[in-house]
Amino acid sequence: MSESGDISEFGYIMELLARGKVTIKNIERELICPACKELFTHPLILPCQHSICHKCVKELLLMLDDSFNDVGSDNSNQSSPRLRLPSPSMDKIDRISRPGWKRNSLTPRTTTFPCPGCEHDVDLGERGINGLFRNFTLETIVERYRQAARAATAIMCDLCKPPPQESTKSCMDCSASYCNECFKIYHPWGTVKAQHEYVGPTTNFRPKILMCPEHETERINMYCELCKRPVCHLCKLGGNHSNHRVTTMSSAYKTLKEKLSKDIDYLIGKESQVKSQISELNLLMKETECNGERAKEEAITHFEKLFEILEERKSSVLKAIDASKKLRLDKFQTQMEEYQGLLENNGLVGYAQEVLKETDQSCFVQTAKQLHLRIQKATESLKSFRPAAQTSFEDYVVNTSKQTELLGELSFFSSGIDVPEINEEQSKVYNNALINWHHPEKDKADSYVLEYRKINRDEEMLSWNEIEVCGTSKVISDLESNCNYAFRVRAYKGSICSPCSRELILHTPPAPVFSFLFDEKCGYNNEHLLLNLKRDHVESRAGFNLLLAAERIQVGYYTSLDYIIGDVGITKGKHFWAFRVEPYSYLVKVGVASSDKLQEWLRTPRDTVSPRYEQDSGHDSGSEDTCFDSSQPFTLVTIGMKKFFIPKSPTSSNEPENRVLPMPTSIGVFLDYDKGKVGFYDMDHMKCLYERQVDCSHTMYPAFALMGSGGIQLEEPITAKYLEYQETM
Repeated sequence: MSESGDISEFGYIMELLARGKVTIKNIERELICPACKELFTHPLILPCQHSICHKCVKELLLMLDDSFNDVGSDNSNQSSPRLRLPSPSMDKIDRISRPGWKRNSLTPRTTTFPCPGCEHDVDLGERGINGLFRNFTLETIVERYRQAARAATAIMCDLCKPPPQESTKSCMDCSASYCNECFKIYHPWGTVKAQHEYVGPTTNFRPKILMCPEHETERINMYCELCKRPVCHLCKLGGNHSNHRVTTMSSAYKTLKEKLSKDIDYLIGKESQVKSQISELNLLMKETECNGERAKEEAITHFEKLFEILEERKSSVLKAIDASKKLRLDKFQTQMEEYQGLLENNGLVGYAQEVLKETDQSCFVQTAKQLHLRIQKATESLKSFRPAAQTSFEDYVVNTSKQTELLGELSFFSSGIDVPEINEEQSKVYNNALINWHHPEKDKADSYVLEYRKINRDEEMLSWNEIEVCGTSKVISDLESNCNYAFRVRAYKGSICSPCSRELILHTPPAPVFSFLFDEKCGYNNEHLLLNLKRDHVESRAGFNLLLAAERIQVGYYTSLDYIIGDVGITKGKHFWAFRVEPYSYLVKVGVASSDKLQEWLRTPRDTVSPRYEQDSGHDSGSEDTCFDSSQPFTLVTIGMKKFFIPKSPTSSNEPENRVLPMPTSIGVFLDYDKGKVGFYDMDHMKCLYERQVDCSHTMYPAFALMGSGGIQLEEPITAKYLEYQETM
């Protein structure tokens, strides 16, 4: 496609800009790279149709490649793509840009990174950056924006002798700017250069013909309707688009231009409606501001009433405590005075001593009788001492547990709003947590608040984290591995809040999620296996091969096991992945295998392999008993006919009925490479069904084998790593 053709493609937009219907300064946010937050420089079009600077793509790939080498895991989402990345050295950037820098099945390289625009991961494939188109249209618009922004700064002639003159034209063929005199000199009439294409002064020179990234010497002349991208004739004849439906570039150009023009006409025609809605939004913002302040005042009033009640109760309780304290102190004081009277020369004792001095018998008896009773009573009190009052104020301890609980749940009045209910079947946790809930009166709720917190090993509850949600589902990321999390949700309508829903407890996988796809280039048998375009679902079909071999089945013929592996290997660390086995599957074997064992299997295929061949198959072959303690370079368990077969082991029951479990909805595999251990999990309850040692002296790969009819679907991450892109036409 020539440059003039590309200019025509966005000419309609530029005409609107020229007429002043759309000011160029208002499109600035469309011209800023989401990674570096600056104007695009040599933008590239990603598979998700977002654009990013050429240099930013290199920096992202380099950063993720270094992270892969350091950590040995495919956790590339730990760094936000929206942060400004450090500038790498030029030799590393050149290494990434070379066509030979690619990922093979045994030594993977990072060609997947999160798009800063949509925050979904995109895979660049084997060619990496070299397989991306340069967005010349966007690049030209950016250049025009730069010129509009620096209208006072002139572009000088490239050929003038010092001092240079201001340029008046730019030649797209020569990639240079000229003043009038220099243009006449270097483009004289009657020469080939006189036929060159020239435009107004510019610093942006792009190729006149768009070339194919796959076949660098071929120009783009067709459009693949399936992949939604331009291609050349070699791509259609024998390349990746040989079986795809293509159309002419002129037809695709006409279709896209008509749709884009209609969309722009529609938006411009709705300008008055947009302005009206903007005015309405401004009014709603002011109304929200006033209502918010009013709600705050009402809330303060309610709290002040609570404070008054608390102050009143506080005063009453303190008065009761003071009265009881005074009464007890008086009793202690009286008792203490009585006991002090028992001391010598004090009180009763002194008085008794004086009475003993009386010599008149009648007088003595008259006085001593009552005195004797008093002394006798005092003596008895000495033998059984009892305080006159209690020192403890246990009866006066204020019990605030119930009130504390109620105050902790203090929220807005919930009358008229039902409690939302979390859907346990649709809520799950994998690399992130997906929480879905149902609200009977969702149309009456303005928003929801989802709360979650981690539950420690000792059942200690941490504080709740809150997220405001407008819909009825939310994805929560950055959860720790192998931990329990509690989730609950409540609904809001204005200043009214519903009570919290019942808590849902979910257990995260035991290790970070390992992302991979089925490898279509290593051992894949396309005669027996059918792989979808996304490479996340494989299906085994009996087909004509089984029908043609029907006579051999009568004499003990076994159908073959067709192996397929993941496209990324593991060399260290802990990893977890999950998949679903289709319920109709006859026999499926899943697990891990080392690179050397895979080469043995794939180089010397056994066309008549019995399902009793593998010691980990789950079938009752005698070979299993001899392989308990030997660490094998692979571990495969057998799944089929809606059953999960646990292989024999010295620690588990070897009775057949104890080794057959119902097939889980989803099955997880946990590989600890450093410890040489692999485990198989029921994803519904995150429960380990089977675990054993495995030899991890080589690169380990997720391995699968199918026999007869069956299917395997890789568990898609909740925030999908491999996108199913929407059609743009």
